[in-house]
Amino acid sequence: MPKDELKSLSRPVQKTAVVNPLILAGGSGTRLWPVSREDFPKQHNRLNGANYTLFEETLLRFNGADYGAPTIVTGKKQRFLVQDSLAEVNLTANRLILEPLGRNTAPALALGALVMLANTAEEGDDPLILAAPADHKVLDLDSFDAAVKRAVPAAQSGAIVTFGITPDCPHTGYGYIEAADPTRHPGVLGIRRFIEKPNGAKAKALLDGGGCYWNSGIFLFSARTMLAELECHAPAVPAACRAALAEIPSEGPVVPDHSAFSACPNISIDYAVMEHTDHGVMVPVDCGWSDVGSWDAIWSVSPKDENGNAVSGEVLLLSSQGNYISTYGPLIAGVGLKDHVVVATPDAVFISPRDQAGAVKDLVAELKKTDTELHRVHREVKRPWGTFKQLALGDRYQVKEIMVRPGASLSLQMHYHRAEHWVVVEGTGRVECDDKVIVLSENQSTYIPLGATHRLHNPGRIPLRIVEIQTGSYLGEDDIVRLEDTYERGEES
Repeated sequence: MPKDELKSLSRPVQKTAVVNPLILAGGSGTRLWPVSREDFPKQHNRLNGANYTLFEETLLRFNGADYGAPTIVTGKKQRFLVQDSLAEVNLTANRLILEPLGRNTAPALALGALVMLANTAEEGDDPLILAAPADHKVLDLDSFDAAVKRAVPAAQSGAIVTFGITPDCPHTGYGYIEAADPTRHPGVLGIRRFIEKPNGAKAKALLDGGGCYWNSGIFLFSARTMLAELECHAPAVPAACRAALAEIPSEGPVVPDHSAFSACPNISIDYAVMEHTDHGVMVPVDCGWSDVGSWDAIWSVSPKDENGNAVSGEVLLLSSQGNYISTYGPLIAGVGLKDHVVVATPDAVFISPRDQAGAVKDLVAELKKTDTELHRVHREVKRPWGTFKQLALGDRYQVKEIMVRPGASLSLQMHYHRAEHWVVVEGTGRVECDDKVIVLSENQSTYIPLGATHRLHNPGRIPLRIVEIQTGSYLGEDDIVRLEDTYERGEES
């Protein structure tokens, strides 16, 4: 962007200043394993015993008069986690865009811009879009909102605005933005260059030199501006996205065509556009922002005791300082720990010096090479109808606890390799098994023979809980043939 002036792209200006959030809710968050996993990533977790998940906090951040209903880009597997969160905070999305596979931020922004343009009321409208990841924390909402308002005039005149976070330490986990001279819009600076994540010495030099900010990965732009810049600098991205969205339904989830979308380059918006465009500008903001991208980052934004320990769950420490200790299961007791991370879930424990906790992603890469599923799922697995939890696994048998929400049903299904025994421990269950229908109450049971067509439904007002005992030669979750499914999951589950 020229130092003295913003270039106008001579495109229609949105008629109102309402900002349309585009929430990027894909990703697996491997740096927060074992809490974050592929099928249940960090944005859907309640970290530190919080009341809301990171995604729910993001939804609430944009629940104000200056913001429209959000459009949410997520993966097909995460659709029902997103819908559960919307229900939890009593909000409605404008549209859900369900990516058939992950392709980074540039394609996600292109999909969002195309869908929002398709939804505009009048030809020539140009929605103003605020693209933000679903897994960031913002502690000072007033400062964040004020920064967005400062950015609106620049975005309406054809700029792509990014938000530079005022740094408070020489952080090596963030990219940096070096600011240029102010533009004609108050509070908006030009961009001289983007800087990759630096080492410690370079990060300190950047802070000492002044004029550098952390790259938040949050952007404000008009839909037509972003698409035009993608056409200019990364044309394969909008081409693939347009092909994948050849038909956009007027309502309901938008599901890009898998084959067309798979041809899209896997590229971030920084590499695709921001490092090349003449229309990039920056609004500095100090809003208590963190991308909570590591356990060390979680420690930095967590309440601490007088010894600098941040703890969550049942934890007992003696002579310890500067630690992040969190448990979702057993008691963690420690003596003489200093600057460590210890995170325990019911099926895994991660331990590391705090300054090396980012290497957990390398551990996850090693886990993927093994037969374990610990990189992908928790012991308790969420489904759109409820949850199931593995209680025991042995040779030719498995025991699970299954919870079905009131009014919900599992799919009509059958298994080739296992039979099942169901015992109701709470609530009421309606069971279909071949041509028979029975209703079971607490302490009653039934048997599902191998190959039988069956379905479980909760007709009651309280959760239905059953213990399921599986027996057979193969007990994997992929031995499910769905004949009917209320949730239209297809193969992704």
